[in-house]
Amino acid sequence: MESTPGLSIVSQATLDAVDEHRQVFVDAQPFRHVVIENFFDEDFAQQLLGAFPSFERGNAVGDDGQLGAKSTLDKVRQLGPAYERLDDAIKSPEFLQAIGKITGIDDLIYDPWYLGGGTHENKNHAALDSHVDFNYHPSERWHRRLNLIVYLNHEWDASWGGCLELFRDPHVDVRPSRSIAPLFNRCVIFETTEHSWHGFDPIRLPEPHADKTRRSVALYFYTKDRPAAETAPRHTTYYVNRQLPEQFAEGHSLTRGDVAELKQLLEVRDAHIRMLYRENTSLRKAQDTGLTGNLLYLAKRAYIRFRR
Repeated sequence: MESTPGLSIVSQATLDAVDEHRQVFVDAQPFRHVVIENFFDEDFAQQLLGAFPSFERGNAVGDDGQLGAKSTLDKVRQLGPAYERLDDAIKSPEFLQAIGKITGIDDLIYDPWYLGGGTHENKNHAALDSHVDFNYHPSERWHRRLNLIVYLNHEWDASWGGCLELFRDPHVDVRPSRSIAPLFNRCVIFETTEHSWHGFDPIRLPEPHADKTRRSVALYFYTKDRPAAETAPRHTTYYVNRQLPEQFAEGHSLTRGDVAELKQLLEVRDAHIRMLYRENTSLRKAQDTGLTGNLLYLAKRAYIRFRR
């Protein structure tokens, strides 16, 4: 494929192998995806890393008001010339057509608001439970179809964690079907469906590298329509907490590391339960206020009295 202004950020090697990438994408398990090494032009990838925002500049404050282990920033054009060039390129017809050719998904739409996307940065001990993403754009009637993630980490070892994990079914599978280390200029493109379960394992950096962070740029693409067989009712991101590791079996003697891992798993599960209770409370509060809430109250009251 010939390079054009809209594809100038993409390496020539990536463009030359579009047909090969498409075959890998179609055949991949546990769902359609492809890993492309040196996706961006090398100099451009380095420019993105050089202009990557500081952790504190992004959305890094959790629900408790404290600085968390994850920071995101979706206003990418504020990050300087390299990110302006990225934004200009990925919305171009040439770029969208190239990604469409790799994935077989035509008429892709770029998200100008980068909702959920943009720059992502994770500190030591951060993890992301397996999940399927929200399936419609939050403000438009667009179907979410593709995630495109480019990692910006030099000298990252897979043993440090932070690897993208692709699951067949995280409700039962302890291990992912595939684990992908977040290496510099490595791109992962995967289809967003009701079974595209993905996350990343806990980051455990050795002491000499404890100050490193896991950095990436996440781009999401949509279409106005999708096949009826793949369409589901609108939903938010759906998480499944990580299963117990395989070593936790009858007769196993707990090590200090095992105890720490159990505590972390319980902490994550408890946080998930607290979040669900908060959401339930908010929904109840919204339900009980306003005209709709009063009408619902009167209907419930009448129904209960009628039953007696």
